[in-house]
Amino acid sequence: MYQRNYLAEKLRAASLGTTKSMFLRSHKAGEEVTYEAFFANVERVAKVLAASGVEPGDRVAVQAPKTIAMLELYVATVLAGGVFVPLNTAYTPAEISYFLTDAEPRVFVCDLAREGELSPVAQDAGVVKVLTVGADESGSLVELRDSAASGFNAACRGPDDLAAILYTSGTTGRSKGAMLTHKALASNAETLKEAWRFSADDVLIHALPIFHTHGLFVATNITLMAGSSCIFIPKFEGDDILRYMPQATVLMGVPTFYVRLLNSEGLAEASANMRLFVSGSAPLLAETHDRWREVTGHAILERYGMTETNMNTSNPYEGDRRAGTVGVPLPGIEVLVTDPATGVSLPQGETGVLEVRGPNVFAGYWNMPEKTAEELRDNGFFITGDLGRIDEDGYVHIVGRQKDLIISGGYNIYPKEIELLIDEIEGINESAVIGVPHPDFGEAVVAVVVAQAGAEASASDIMAGIKGDLARFKQPKRIEFVETLPRNAMGKVQKKTLREDYDWVFK
Repeated sequence: MYQRNYLAEKLRAASLGTTKSMFLRSHKAGEEVTYEAFFANVERVAKVLAASGVEPGDRVAVQAPKTIAMLELYVATVLAGGVFVPLNTAYTPAEISYFLTDAEPRVFVCDLAREGELSPVAQDAGVVKVLTVGADESGSLVELRDSAASGFNAACRGPDDLAAILYTSGTTGRSKGAMLTHKALASNAETLKEAWRFSADDVLIHALPIFHTHGLFVATNITLMAGSSCIFIPKFEGDDILRYMPQATVLMGVPTFYVRLLNSEGLAEASANMRLFVSGSAPLLAETHDRWREVTGHAILERYGMTETNMNTSNPYEGDRRAGTVGVPLPGIEVLVTDPATGVSLPQGETGVLEVRGPNVFAGYWNMPEKTAEELRDNGFFITGDLGRIDEDGYVHIVGRQKDLIISGGYNIYPKEIELLIDEIEGINESAVIGVPHPDFGEAVVAVVVAQAGAEASASDIMAGIKGDLARFKQPKRIEFVETLPRNAMGKVQKKTLREDYDWVFK
């Protein structure tokens, strides 16, 4: 039934012999959903989409709560030959208007609680059909699904056909829609399943959002392809995670998860049954890595990926998981370090722009051929915009974003080098180093610092702690203390916001 559809067939294949086994355990009243029940509903949702006019290549945009129905919608869109376009649940109606106008979806599925404000936006953008999903698994999509007959003949889609468009966070300019093919999603999930030793015996704690690569295409796709089980939690709550750990084997999270869990009582006991902890979407502090190993006996496995590429590198499942690195390139994926100005490959150990090539790489940006040509080379390498280096053992070290590079008085300054030193100072929780306009130097270094609760850290303490390890031109010309750093939904520090907040400092 699914054999004509490249990605849907692979997502279904692992569970064919275990249809009665549990796929999802919902956080809601411990409800369990078997593979058989899940895929039966997927086929019904695919029928709803087809009845709504969705044909192969049509987009289905979604801004809805994290629910089982939304997962069904993702797979159903693929099965029907559509292109899944998940949107951050925090986006405002004005932002949704941009995405709908740009993607031109045939169907828009929104939160039932926001239908009143979003339905007119969708109509103005020319969307043919608006459906709803509520946080309690209600809404018009669910009603139509439940009234549809089972069974659906998969739309014919090959490896190079589009399966999804994921919009970048838009930290510079307007958001870009990364076009991901069936092959890109399938190959990456298959690679990660093998690299991280996933099997039908695994139970994943899923507390990530599913409008993002990490929660949707990593966590969900791997679980499906391995025939594993998944404890499906609407959002991260430390007590819930600890409660489920004895029943689970794997947790995928962002660094904030692990920082908060380290402050929870009973972590060592709760984690005894776990075999793997994965972190990504933002840098994991070496201190967090070391403390986690000390408390639980497990080394967190940090990996590196992007919206445009899925996962590129990973610390090894068996071997040295090195704090402060994102591991080595995954099988079938090439990583180069190139000169930011010339694009020429740099010698091992030197810092430059990371470029990636492999079956995981996206097909380009939706409706942006010029931007695609700028960032996707003719030889297949994608210019990530991340600055990094590869050490003598092949481990990749992320230094920062190219756009975050500070050029002061003609010197290149990498913020990560300064942040690592500041974060080691007693009484400091974390820091973010940015460049702001300066009349003499072009840009000047500003450190935005979060002190630990109750600590009496000062700017002079920080300067005293770093001046012996940093050349004078790298040292901050100003240090600002804040209670928290601005972050996006996946925990990444928003340096663009900080640069805007402090661009007045030297004017």
